[in-house]
Formats: sequence, structure tokens, C-alpha cells
Amino acid sequence: MKKLFALLALASFVQVAAAADVVGNAKAAENKVAMCIGCHAIPGYKATFPEVYQVPMIGGQSAAYIVSALKAYRKGDRKHPTMRGIAGSLSDQDIADLSAYYSQQK
Repeated sequence: MKKLFALLALASFVQVAAAADVVGNAKAAENKVAMCIGCHAIPGYKATFPEVYQVPMIGGQSAAYIVSALKAYRKGDRKHPTMRGIAGSLSDQDIADLSAYYSQQK
């Protein structure tokens, strides 16, 4: 019986730890932004695959918005194939770091 309670307590701890918000680190994102700047750092840039997309400048956007957008691309709720592929390769920590980084940009 004690083992059962210990396992339940451990399972509860793991759930709480997994549910905790991931904190973004802008400094850690400096090595992760290379995949973003090719499109998002060019004023007026338009991507043309599979159709013409106006690429937004994401510097200065709120971190919450960037997190939401990247998770929507990863899930498939947003329908840009390149962004879906990129977001699909990102962990929750990567997304939090990139969001923290870009929210601090001008």
C-alpha cells in the first residue's frame, strides 16, 4: 500500500512538472534564430511557395502571440507548409526561447 501511495505521489509530481510553463530565454535563442532571419528579417519580403505570402516582421511582437502562432503551425491549425515544417522541429523550450528573443527586438 505504501508503494502505491509513493507511485501516486510521484505521478502527481511529474504531472505538475510537465504542466509548468516553460520559461523562454532570449539569450539561448541567439543560436536558434538562423532559421527565422532568412525570411522574417527582410522588410517587405514575400515568400512564393506554394502561393505568395507576405512575410511579417516578428521583432517586437508579444511573446504570447509568437508562442501561440508557432504552436498553431506545429499543430497544423495554421496552413503555411514551410512554417509547419519549421515549427514541427521546435520543442516547447525552443518556442519559448524564440518568443522571448523576438519580443525583445525592435
